[in-house]
Amino acid sequence: MIFTNRYQYHNLGLLLLRVGLGVMFMIHGFPKLAGGPTAWAGVGGVMDVLGLGFAPTFWGLLAALAEFGGGLLLALGLWFRLACVGLLITMIMATVMHVSKGQGFNEYAHALESAFVFLGLLFAGPGRYSLDERLFGSRLR
Repeated sequence: MIFTNRYQYHNLGLLLLRVGLGVMFMIHGFPKLAGGPTAWAGVGGVMDVLGLGFAPTFWGLLAALAEFGGGLLLALGLWFRLACVGLLITMIMATVMHVSKGQGFNEYAHALESAFVFLGLLFAGPGRYSLDERLFGSRLR
């Protein structure tokens, strides 16, 4: 019984994953968003590693919006794939930031793991219990 596929719970699993991760990223992103331009500039400074050192405040605001707003969209299942792309890019950049500072695996593991989760969710989709499904329907029935 434990090895029997239970695909009827697939959509419930996606809902739990979306809401759990979404709320956690909202909590994680809120201080960055509320921190204002000083916090945004600090977060956005990592773009210098890629040669995009201009407008660190802008990049930091985008990262804060991706974490908080992307978390909200993820939890709701609204514009789900757009949210996944924003969160994926943010987590890749968080990984780059930790690695560029010479930090070890334990410091960048969470960001890297999250990047893989968002990449997987990008392909899996939001599931049946989402606003995307309610508003836009599914192409595959």
